[in-house]
Formats: sequence, C-alpha cells, structure tokens
Amino acid sequence: MPPTDDLLTALAHVRWIGGGSGAGKSTIAKALAAMHGATLYDTDDAMRDHAARCSPDGCPRLTAFMKMNMDDRWVHRTPQVMLDEFHWFAGEGFEFIIADLLALPRDRPVIADGFRLLPHCVAPLLRNRQRAVWLLPTPDFRRKAFKARGSIWDIPNRTSNPKQALANLLERDALFTIRLKQEVAALELNSVEVDGVSSENALVRIVGDRLFG
Repeated sequence: MPPTDDLLTALAHVRWIGGGSGAGKSTIAKALAAMHGATLYDTDDAMRDHAARCSPDGCPRLTAFMKMNMDDRWVHRTPQVMLDEFHWFAGEGFEFIIADLLALPRDRPVIADGFRLLPHCVAPLLRNRQRAVWLLPTPDFRRKAFKARGSIWDIPNRTSNPKQALANLLERDALFTIRLKQEVAALELNSVEVDGVSSENALVRIVGDRLFG
C-alpha cells in the first residue's frame, strides 16, 4: 500500500543518507547534524533493538540467519547468496525505522543514516526527492576504510577460515553497492561516488548541498 499523504508530511523534515558499507555515512551525517542543528538517527545503532522486535513471519531471513553458525554465515555461502539472503539488505525491519523516526521531535531536521536505507524503501516516503542521497564507495575505498577502523577482521576471525570469510564479506558488500547504484539510477535519486579523491570536508559540503540546498 502506498504511503499516505499524512505520512509523507510527518517525514518531510527527514534527510536520508544511505549507501554501501564503509562509505563514511555516519561521519558525514554527524558533521551535517552539527552544522544544521539536526537530530541524528543512526539506523546501525537500532539494529539490535529492531532484530529483537522482528517476528519470524515478518523477518524470515533474519530468523534463518540467527540459526546459522559463523561459518554458515560467512564461509560456506557464496557472496551472491549472502547478498540475496541478508535480512537488512532485503528491507526486513524497515517499518521499525519509520516508527522510530515518527517518534522523534519534528521541530528540527532529522538526519537518518545507514546502509538499511534502501532506495526502494525510502523513495516512496520522499515528498522532496532532493532530501535523500546514497554514498557509493569503490571497493578499494571500502577496504581502506575498514582497515582504518581496525574492524576488518572482527567477523572473519570468528570463523574457521578468516581469509575466505573476509573475501566473501568484501565481495558481498561490493555486490550490494552495485545493486544500490542500479536502484538509485532506476529511481532517479541522488548518489555520490566515494573513491577517496574528494576530502571528507568536500564530501560533507557535497552531501549537505544536496540535502539542505
């Protein structure tokens, strides 16, 4: 069912920053929130709560994922299967994001960020299509970003084959970014390629001009 006009009005103050993992979404969102006096809503921070609220019928992919061991999740499946079966990439639990946003004060802008903001989920909620942008990292930028965070081996080291798990994760995320790029283009939404050429400050200006211009 299409969103109602009342819902579009209730979310009109929200700016959306989606994109691939490692693109710098949270960093840019925090900078823009400080610049514009906006409330920051990080969908990553809400994942544990949303997972707990998901029912087996409402989130079948999450239910199946939670039953897997670490090798089944990250070693034994192909990156394409990992992409297709990953719950958040399928939009499971997105209704909880909407509920959280509706519960926030509306006296100032809200910046929502995270990879869970899928273009096909966000597009129907946009009264002004300039209020959303997706950051699309190149594979090399993503790998460097994860290394810089010191978290690149966090998941792989919990498997029996860390090297294979890391390769699978990186390829899955690359495939996810390709999917995002195609979806954003098909829906005629805004995107910014993140390849390390533009500085962090430059990216903040670019994204800020699109969301607040």
